[in-house]
Amino acid sequence: MWTYEKRLQYPVKITQTCPKTAQLIISQFGGPDGELAASMRYLSQRYTMPCKEVAGLLTDIGTEELAHLEIICAMIYQLTKNLTIDEAKTSGFDAYYIDHTTALWPQAAGGIPFNACEFQSKGDAITDLFEDLAAEQKARTTYDNILRLVQNPEIREPIQFLRAREVVHFQRFGEALEKTKEKMDSNNYYFTNPEFDKFPVH
Repeated sequence: MWTYEKRLQYPVKITQTCPKTAQLIISQFGGPDGELAASMRYLSQRYTMPCKEVAGLLTDIGTEELAHLEIICAMIYQLTKNLTIDEAKTSGFDAYYIDHTTALWPQAAGGIPFNACEFQSKGDAITDLFEDLAAEQKARTTYDNILRLVQNPEIREPIQFLRAREVVHFQRFGEALEKTKEKMDSNNYYFTNPEFDKFPVH
């Protein structure tokens, strides 16, 4: 059960319409390394995690990723609020506008729609935690790419906050991996799924 606090984890106050920037940032909504994929990944993986502390961490981070999704959606909304048809045309936002007007819809910056195949939930603790470590680094890289392209401080500050949280999540997943390995048989944790395999798989 979650308690919903009706405020953003980091405030978003964007005063200038910029659909071109919205089209870039939308990747962190529905792109392959975005916040939607992250939240679904962690909140799915937690059920089969053999270590309860790590399952709790996945719940915590998965929930925080939903908060990050809100921040991204607030940014896209504010960047497209009061959008004119001319702005849609000149910025290249017109194709998105045709399908969604200025509604929020998960896709990558290149226009590819969100797909659940973009995240893994394997049911193997080691596999899933390595997936999570990689996911956090890929999200951090995406935020780095946005920061290289965007100079407006109203946009940069929330993105910098989100980038910093990806680094923290990466560190927590690294700790979770070591904790999980300590609780498993160090001779075979790369060769078996402790949930199912009683003997090493060859």
